[in-house]
Amino acid sequence: MQLLAVPMASSGGGGITLLLPLILIVGMIWFMSRTQKKQRQRQADTVAALAPGSKVITTSGLVGIVEETDDEYVTLEISEGVLVQVVKAAIGRVVPEEDTADDADSADEAAADSADETSADASRVDVPDTGRDKADGKVQDTPKLPPTHTEN
Repeated sequence: MQLLAVPMASSGGGGITLLLPLILIVGMIWFMSRTQKKQRQRQADTVAALAPGSKVITTSGLVGIVEETDDEYVTLEISEGVLVQVVKAAIGRVVPEEDTADDADSADEAAADSADETSADASRVDVPDTGRDKADGKVQDTPKLPPTHTEN
């Protein structure tokens, strides 16, 4: 028996096909690190811009007004007379001043509208639906009990 060495058929450009996945992986890692760097910088700018009187929302959803800041912590007033100290990294975002002014204006308008509706509807009493005014006259919310005996 004789073994013959036959050369394998090569697909021209073998070096490029090996480098392409490596270039894609390096590009994805660079892009993700760049995005994270921008996000960290934006967070650092937000924390650096904290001043007493700013309304902030923490990453856990706590809303408060900044009372004072120091190197590591921020003291927030979350309710009248209730102060909470949180780490600066926990500050998620600062609520812009125009949003709070718009909210106050819309709250005042809503209060005025509800006061008008309350005075107009003071003589009417709302009674919850008891379910007895159905077409067949049956109450549909009555639970069905299991049988207490069996019939043979």
